[in-house]
Amino acid sequence: MSYQIAIVGAGIGGLCSALVLRLHGHKVTVYEQASQLSEVGAGLQLSPNAMQVLNKLGLNQQIMTAGFLPEQAVMRHYQSGKAYFSVPLGEQAFNRYGAEYVHIHRADLQQILLQACQQQQINIHLNHTLDTYQATPEGVTLEFTHGQSAKGQILIGADGIKSRVQAQMLGQSRPRFTGQVAWRGVVAADALPKDLIKPNANLWVGPNQHFVSYYLCGGRYVNFVAVEEQTEWQQESWHHKGDTQALRSKFNNWHPEVTQILDKVEQTFLWALFDRAPLPRWVDERVALLGDACHPMLPFLAQGAAMAIEDSWVLAQALSKAQPLAQSLQAYESARKPRTSMIQHKARSNAHLYHMSSVLDRTKLAVMQGLAKVNLSDGLATKMLDEIYGYSL
Repeated sequence: MSYQIAIVGAGIGGLCSALVLRLHGHKVTVYEQASQLSEVGAGLQLSPNAMQVLNKLGLNQQIMTAGFLPEQAVMRHYQSGKAYFSVPLGEQAFNRYGAEYVHIHRADLQQILLQACQQQQINIHLNHTLDTYQATPEGVTLEFTHGQSAKGQILIGADGIKSRVQAQMLGQSRPRFTGQVAWRGVVAADALPKDLIKPNANLWVGPNQHFVSYYLCGGRYVNFVAVEEQTEWQQESWHHKGDTQALRSKFNNWHPEVTQILDKVEQTFLWALFDRAPLPRWVDERVALLGDACHPMLPFLAQGAAMAIEDSWVLAQALSKAQPLAQSLQAYESARKPRTSMIQHKARSNAHLYHMSSVLDRTKLAVMQGLAKVNLSDGLATKMLDEIYGYSL
């Protein structure tokens, strides 16, 4: 069965769902409030569960060219550098999960998805900010703030954590500030000492802070995310240009690998990290939510984009079955909600573990470090990731 589908939002989730739905034979139109598509942020990690979908879309070669394949994921002590665990990626991850683990710049991934949409002749309308929608037994009518309108048989809200589709479906509510802020940016690799940064997903954990670094763009740049705890967020915007000196001062007693990256930072942006508790529902008649519109999460499992990409495939599969539309959309929600709720919870739990927030967290880390000495922690960490990376679509 083929549907006419309107998607609100042209971020990673919106563009990916447009491509997947088009691949399954649906007619898709995307509406985006921005005047141009320019992804804000820096790097993201595409784990094998996300790459399964992107590979099915035929985007493997473009992503490999634009990205970087890390060898391992390693978690270390913020000062000593001693490892808590090391999970093999690269060829071993491919053999274990059937897909690659890739680091890529958000803007590069968005452009790859955009170009693929254009090749599939998917219409993307910019400057379209949703005001309201009206769902009837026959279809959905969208009304935009500048007087435009559109119709479809199905509406997909892929419009992020501030989703207007979600607000109309469930009522207006504010996302919750998690007490975490993230400094983000990139540094040219040739500005750093040779071989300083290992070709891994590097995670450093310490009291009330953690630091992530990894290569992008074939190794030409190093992406960093420096997270710290704050009790409140005073800015009107969720992100703004950060003070590089303030950033360096907050991590000045960390391992030299961290401080040498920060010494070369010329520009950084400071982001407040928000999420939501699992929503009561994602579907209303002919309308469904996707990605951050229904399950925003902390980035402490690197699964935000991956979950939206998974959503896209499961939604398309559900809509392709010979059953009533309401049943298909409910099947999508039922398939996705337990998994995304679990990953939301695990990401929040990692915030406490990474920041050594309690005696229990510090004990867990000490046990992990002890197991690392006898080569046991790596296998345990890998098995814990199996339920995420080994997800079967």
